[in-house]
Amino acid sequence: MGILDIIVILLVISWLGGFSLHLGGGLIHLLLVIAVIVFIVRLLG
Repeated sequence: MGILDIIVILLVISWLGGFSLHLGGGLIHLLLVIAVIVFIVRLLG
C-alpha cells in the first residue's frame, strides 16, 4: 500500500466523518473529489 492509497483512505474517512457531523462544508467535499481523482489516476497508471 503506497502513500497515495493511505491519503485516499484518510480523505474518504474524513469526508464520511465530516458528512455525518456536518463539519467543514465544501472543503470536505473538495477533499473527497481530490481523493477520487487520485484513486482513478492510480488505477489507470
